[in-house]
Amino acid sequence: MSGFISTTPAQRDAMLSRIGVSTIDQLFEDLPSEHYRPDLDLPAGLSELETWQLLRKLSETNFDLERHPSFLGAGAYRHFVPAAIGHLISRGEFLTSYTPYQPEVSQGTLQAVYEWQSIVCALTGMDISNASVYDAGTGTGEAARMACALTRRRRVLVLDTVNPRYREVLATYASGPDIDVETVSAFTAWPDGTLGRVTDFSSKIDDSVACMIIQQPNFLGWMEQVEGLSEALASVGAILVVIADPVSLGVIRPPGAYGAGIVVGEGKWTGGPVDFGGPLVGMFACRKDFVRQMPGRIVGSTIDGDGRKGYVLTLATREQHIRREKATSNICTAEALIALATTIYFCHLGPVGLREVAEQSIQKAHYLASRISQLPGYTVQSTVPWLYEFPVHCPKPASHVNEALLRAGIIGGYDLGLEDPRLAHSLLLCCTEVTPRSDIDRLVDVLGSL
Repeated sequence: MSGFISTTPAQRDAMLSRIGVSTIDQLFEDLPSEHYRPDLDLPAGLSELETWQLLRKLSETNFDLERHPSFLGAGAYRHFVPAAIGHLISRGEFLTSYTPYQPEVSQGTLQAVYEWQSIVCALTGMDISNASVYDAGTGTGEAARMACALTRRRRVLVLDTVNPRYREVLATYASGPDIDVETVSAFTAWPDGTLGRVTDFSSKIDDSVACMIIQQPNFLGWMEQVEGLSEALASVGAILVVIADPVSLGVIRPPGAYGAGIVVGEGKWTGGPVDFGGPLVGMFACRKDFVRQMPGRIVGSTIDGDGRKGYVLTLATREQHIRREKATSNICTAEALIALATTIYFCHLGPVGLREVAEQSIQKAHYLASRISQLPGYTVQSTVPWLYEFPVHCPKPASHVNEALLRAGIIGGYDLGLEDPRLAHSLLLCCTEVTPRSDIDRLVDVLGSL
């Protein structure tokens, strides 16, 4: 724990006297006057009411998601957050809780984390989950490091349909222990604007590979072809790592069902608002036989001497608990409050509710795609199965289309040209259950007028 206790005037005078000066100004007299206590051109002070009014006026200049239609996804998704979540996580024992090193006074916090782990395992079809990592990006890097430790290899394959931000974090993770990250092309872009999917990676897989990392559904919104992939990797002793979307798991097979060895994902969007992109919470799960290389900490359940169920931290494999050279990761905490919000979300909705959220998102996105496909000059680029996000080829550069949409008060999609020059005319659009049909129709009308 850390804290700050200010010095008293007597302590300050004693220190000044010890170093031979009498005042603070004398202590800093060598600093140029323009840098020491410079004149600040600040406006007059405001009352609390005036400050509130000013901040409210400034906030209204933002393109917020409550007042403006948005079709932007690309890794951050707006879902409806039940009011119960805010009320429950605002309880003092959750907002002020610290790392539960002393289980006898931390049973509530430990149980909340244990429920999170149980839900992650149920969603992903995996054996073991940890108390969370920082986000899906760090989860991807940790999964690669873990796979290399398990296989004693240094080569990691990652599909180029994985979120570019996750791949950037992966590259940073790999730079320290000299892990060789090889990006594998999983889609093709043709001059006419059409996109195709690559499914044969057999030439890349050999006994030097530690793991292959895929995202399901991928960054383009498509469903990756996973049949036979885990078997091909397992035949050479490699591991399949899947980055999963928790909402999609309400309607599609969990990664554990098609042979994933490690599963990561972003849980924030199923428990909280977009919040300018954070704070986040990373899901991390794996097969039981991999558990001793899992990063972070795990909460376990046990029975005490009186037969009562209790919870305790177990297999905390970081350097604070064990010898530094034996530590598996420098992940030193868990995003427990955000994980709690996500846990409450899943408990509130249940399996039926989660499926309803996924189905509504899919139905609205496919309605949008059907409307756009009727517009001259626009082509929906998803010729493979997809859920609620899809790329569209536009008659103008995607950046120009987004500028026009902003002028109309609409937050458009993600400009894929930012990631690949071949996709400069491609816009990644997204719908979720909170997207009303009126906003979809308005978007289509603006696109049609460009």
